[in-house]
Amino acid sequence: MKLNARDANNFFRNPDPKVSGLLIFGEDTMRVAMKRQEVIGNIVGPEGEAEMRLTRIQGSELRKEPALLLDAVKAQGFFPGARAVLVEEATDGLSKIFTAALGEWREGDAQIIVTGGQLTAKSALRKVFEGSKVALSAALYNDPMGRAEIESELARAGLQSVSPDAMAALENLARGLTPGDFRQVLEKTALYKMEDATPLTADEVILNAPASIEAEMDEIFNVLAEARMKEIAPVMQRLAAQGVAPVTLLIMGMRHFRTLYALASAPGGPAQGVQRMRPPIFGPRRDRMVRQAQGWSIDRLENALGVLMDTDLTLRSAGQKAPALALVERAFVRLAYLARR
Repeated sequence: MKLNARDANNFFRNPDPKVSGLLIFGEDTMRVAMKRQEVIGNIVGPEGEAEMRLTRIQGSELRKEPALLLDAVKAQGFFPGARAVLVEEATDGLSKIFTAALGEWREGDAQIIVTGGQLTAKSALRKVFEGSKVALSAALYNDPMGRAEIESELARAGLQSVSPDAMAALENLARGLTPGDFRQVLEKTALYKMEDATPLTADEVILNAPASIEAEMDEIFNVLAEARMKEIAPVMQRLAAQGVAPVTLLIMGMRHFRTLYALASAPGGPAQGVQRMRPPIFGPRRDRMVRQAQGWSIDRLENALGVLMDTDLTLRSAGQKAPALALVERAFVRLAYLARR
């Protein structure tokens, strides 16, 4: 049977002992590994491997010795408790072996957990698990982590008390990180909050978030909005060295100045407008954006957006021969001059 995302996460947290096997597959190997680790931990418990209630088999080993799987499923251990057999890096060539093992499985045998890479809808391995009445299949896609996954990772890291603003910041962070990187952020945050019983705040999430190229891009727009002319060239050189495309800079620049425009034109001014921003703005960046918006008039922000859009059209025109990054840097200098007025 094929599981949807919600049911799959429920099974990872609370595995049903009456299920004979589970296939977990997807392109993101880290996400597959995390879910495999979670479900096995919930089947055999923290001492399962030490008590020899978990058997690990590589797909390449099983291909050479097909009997390994059924022997491990039926084997009786010295320690009481649930048992599991993990087969990693399984492929379609092993489908007949799994069909036979699932057919012989009886309640009380070791549960079969199988991991694979990106499998198509026609995959023979998928058909074995999806067509079974006693086995399950869970596809993991490269979508941003959902709230349920984030809450599960928070519980795993021991972060029990989280403010609403911090949860919103975590959801925003999860959209830009792989599950593995997100887990590392939570582990770092848990160390930061050790012996601190106060709720996790958005500022603490931002403090522990990894530095990124996007953060460097945010810095160039802070430089422009605050008229720091001397800093334009050094930041642009760093971005160019990191391989940031000129068009990307323009897109991000338009996003930044549209946000300033929304704040400046909001009823009650930027300080009121920032409270209604979606997605929300957190921490020091929130205060900085408010200050920037207060320093610009609506007319000048309209001019700034016009400069960015004109530059974007120039870059995309067929007859354009000038270096793209030079055109963008010239546009940025014009924006910094607008900020000085």
